[in-house]
Amino acid sequence: MAFSADELRVLRRALAIALHPAPLPDEDVQDCLRLAGAVDEAVSEAGRLRAFLLADLVRYRDALPGSVGGYLELLQDALAGGYDPCPEDLAALRALRSRPVAASLLERCQVLAERSVRARLAGRATPTAAPAPRSRLLALPGGRAADTDPERPKAPAAPPKPAQPSERPAAPKPSEVFPPRRPVPPPQQRAAG
Repeated sequence: MAFSADELRVLRRALAIALHPAPLPDEDVQDCLRLAGAVDEAVSEAGRLRAFLLADLVRYRDALPGSVGGYLELLQDALAGGYDPCPEDLAALRALRSRPVAASLLERCQVLAERSVRARLAGRATPTAAPAPRSRLLALPGGRAADTDPERPKAPAAPPKPAQPSERPAAPKPSEVFPPRRPVPPPQQRAAG
């Protein structure tokens, strides 16, 4: 995941506030909430891409031997993303082991499969799917509440509106996530005289 210069600025401020709580202006709170939303969307998109990759992998595996090149490439991508090879992958690679790429992938997948089995037998779960999305950021410690009167009772926060089943969350526009850069005017030179 890559951050723009503006997003890094917001992240740096948020980390500084987390380390040294202080009151935040409303604009900083909104910037932090926007950044948290962008990170949530990126994590969600990564999960969707992973699901798409794994579905493609199954389609290519089912179409073997005609889809050898695509299958081996997709399997390499999936393994790089933390995919735990299944028995069908091992069987397909054994059938293709006359190819050098398939033979090296078979060795790699056998090691990963053995490690996964040992982990399950030892009672540890191995990640086989995308991590669960993190909870939404609702408030920052030391934010706007820090500059209010401690004697004054705080109003309860309104619960977030649940999404309707037919509604999809609105994805931010690229211009919202990565605001356009404003050109910096060249410094004016003084005329001697």
